[in-house]
Amino acid sequence: MQADAETYEFLLDNLFFVNIDGPEVQKGKLKVMLNVKKSPHAFELNFQIEGLVYVPCDRCLEDVELPVNTSDNLVVKFGREHGGEGDNIIIVPEKEGEINVAWLIYEFIALAIPMKHVHAPGKCSKAVMGKLNKHLRTSSGDDGAEDMNDMSDDVITDSEETEPPTDPRWNELKKIIDNN
Repeated sequence: MQADAETYEFLLDNLFFVNIDGPEVQKGKLKVMLNVKKSPHAFELNFQIEGLVYVPCDRCLEDVELPVNTSDNLVVKFGREHGGEGDNIIIVPEKEGEINVAWLIYEFIALAIPMKHVHAPGKCSKAVMGKLNKHLRTSSGDDGAEDMNDMSDDVITDSEETEPPTDPRWNELKKIIDNN
């Protein structure tokens, strides 16, 4: 390794996510390797993040375990005030002379997880999925006699949902709005 580079290792656990208070992730266990290379005009930060996060399942709301493995780079320069010159360049005021990387690490983690947070098929909470399916059967006019344990947690498509008939008075109001 070069003399102008330093490596830092962080182990993140649930306490990190509690303290950061971010909206996406509240639990996890990750290892962060941060390599900082110093040049005369900037610092290059290379992050390697690996581990697991736990987020609520979009279907049953129980925690689902998601792997995280991401590499991210940032360039930190000194300037007059906070700012950014691009996607991966951050400007830190010279009078402060330091940067807290905790929020940056959190953002890298949040960006590394998929948009859809769901268990593998059949792994969602049987009780929650049973209640959801019972509610859907009841609202569609089914008798609801099917056993909740036999319920699958398949994704419900638009073709399975039925809409109640529209009140004809709404059609008249739509005509007024369309004519304006």
